[in-house]
Amino acid sequence: MPPSTVVARQQRPVGTITRGTTNPNRLRRSDRWLCAEHATALRTAADPLVVDLGYGATPVTAVELLSRLRRVRPDVEVVGVEIDPARVEAAQPLAGPGLSFALGGFEVPVPGGRRPLVVRAFNVLRQYDEVAVGPAWTTVRGRLADGGLLVDGTCDELGRRAAWVSVEAAAGPVSLTLSQRLAGLQRPSDVAERLPKVLIHRNVPGEAVHAWLTALDDAWDREAALASYGARQRFAAAVARVRAGGWPVVGGPARWRLGEVTVAWSAVAPGSAGQ
Repeated sequence: MPPSTVVARQQRPVGTITRGTTNPNRLRRSDRWLCAEHATALRTAADPLVVDLGYGATPVTAVELLSRLRRVRPDVEVVGVEIDPARVEAAQPLAGPGLSFALGGFEVPVPGGRRPLVVRAFNVLRQYDEVAVGPAWTTVRGRLADGGLLVDGTCDELGRRAAWVSVEAAAGPVSLTLSQRLAGLQRPSDVAERLPKVLIHRNVPGEAVHAWLTALDDAWDREAALASYGARQRFAAAVARVRAGGWPVVGGPARWRLGEVTVAWSAVAPGSAGQ
């Protein structure tokens, strides 16, 4: 049966078509984090199924995701889900063992009624209104496997600045991760323009995420003496400083030296008081 026939018979997807901008290696930062921080979950899952939701005009991010995850779990499967039928049809020639493509949206249609361990949705909700975030999260969480994870993120066109929220099936949002290229970094808050939709309009005085970015910038300035040793040492020292100051930073120096820092969601959630 040709892909067009399959597409035509599927239920109407939940969501709207996005611009679809994509580039090779654009999501490498979140892929690297997923392979490191969730390696145990991937290795022990009974059904290692991962969805790349809203992969865009070309399926390169789904192909790259499969390649990277296979280093952790060789039998992992990736399903690229797109709401645009033309994009799904265009991706079919790349389908093969462990990689398939399906028409859909936040309802996350997976053949056989399987429930994915991870759903990665990058640069999707950014193009929606903020009020759409909560319902979208709820819909995806309802499709996840027990212990499953939604990664809702945004990044720039080259993947040098990225931010994502980890949303667990049972607990909801649990953390915010910022990740950016340290070479040429001026201030940690440079990533602010790539905050996920749920937070990007909250980066104003009085909001917790603004306080978080301000604290990172202040710590970065205070560790200026380490600049001569390189941005990695300076950034790691800045993150250690904010953690010592009471911010609930998750993880350790191995992640910080990559230009990555994760903080508990309770400290940055909209309307929260912060640390």
